Amino acid sequence: MGAAAAAALAACGASGSDGVGQDGRVTIEMWHGQTDTGLKALKGLVAAFTRAHPHIRVDLGGGVLADAMLQKVTAALASGTYPDLAYIFGSDLAGVARSPQVLDLTDTLRHGPTPWQSYWEPARAAVTVNGRLRASPALLDSLAVVCNRKLFSAAGVPLPEAGWTWDDFRRTARSLTDARTGVFGTGWPGVGDEDTVWRLWPMVWDLGGEVIAPDGRGIGFAKAGVRALETVAALAGDKSVYVDPKPGSEQMYQVFASGRMGMVVTGPWQLPDIRQARIDYEVVPLPSYSGRPLTISGPDTWTAFDNGGARARATRTFVSWLAQPGQDVRWDVEAGSLPLSRRSEEESAWRAKEAGTRGLDVFTKALQTARVRPVHPAYPEVSTALGQAVVSVLLGRSSPAEAMRACAADSRAALVIPR
Repeated sequence: MGAAAAAALAACGASGSDGVGQDGRVTIEMWHGQTDTGLKALKGLVAAFTRAHPHIRVDLGGGVLADAMLQKVTAALASGTYPDLAYIFGSDLAGVARSPQVLDLTDTLRHGPTPWQSYWEPARAAVTVNGRLRASPALLDSLAVVCNRKLFSAAGVPLPEAGWTWDDFRRTARSLTDARTGVFGTGWPGVGDEDTVWRLWPMVWDLGGEVIAPDGRGIGFAKAGVRALETVAALAGDKSVYVDPKPGSEQMYQVFASGRMGMVVTGPWQLPDIRQARIDYEVVPLPSYSGRPLTISGPDTWTAFDNGGARARATRTFVSWLAQPGQDVRWDVEAGSLPLSRRSEEESAWRAKEAGTRGLDVFTKALQTARVRPVHPAYPEVSTALGQAVVSVLLGRSSPAEAMRACAADSRAALVIPR
């Protein structure tokens, strides 16, 4: 076989049958990135879809968790053996969507049975690249503060309420800290990854900063970033913050679950573990500098790829079905997402879940004022630069101003590259 012919076959990513088997069924491949409860929920949804659409078969595979999906998908696109659907982090979508093999889902989501106009703004913004919908929202969350009521009571500190400030947060963390008993006021991921970074963006936005400057050639948070890092530095200086040195923040959450941390900034995904640990907890909105409610949402996506007409049509059908309120809520309840839309939020199954889970409504209400990180191909480099800045401040290696200058320089180098 000649090189040109081999390349042409690889570019198809599918067999010559266009994914249609001898029985007339179309098979699509889904790299799901899930484990445990998420995978169990997805298997149930796929079974329900197959019963309703017997002409389409969904194969669950991929062999990697979501954290490693970008690398696997990037390699698959290069080799021409990519799936029909993959779980892609929202922060990675802009880079992946530069591939011509990524399907445009604008018509699928805006004009199909999906309740697009009732989607929360963060869900819509996270999949929009240059005005087009380059993926379907897969998971929605928000950040709030979970408090250990027992530790608050023992320290004689009142539980915070909506409208509190970052100065209040610092004072509260300091009051809760007890070196003698090994109790920390709060915690912060200290690896420098996205988990480290995205907790800082609500602080930056509240101070008037933006991730990327209007001209697109530098960061838009040089001044606001210093102020936000000053708050981080103050927590570190008070020795009231547990800095988790390992990826995934597992140690930070273990400290909270063991009853040795007063407050943790986290999302709804952590509530099952907190409940299992029998922590008497309260959920309150994030503090702010302005007193206005503001948080961040980090939606992940189902990104679809073009493997020929039949498989692409089947993939669009599955994506549209998966996003409708009945299926969305089943995924939310079983896998730990927040509802993608207000219509999903009104479903009785979600109302029952919310009523039976203390504090879950705080995370859902926060979606009204949540923002998302920009869907920009240089975002990963900006995030890496800011992550290094946060860690250097947490560990006392740099002042906030020094750390932000380094972040600005590293980010600028990435942003000026033509994309």
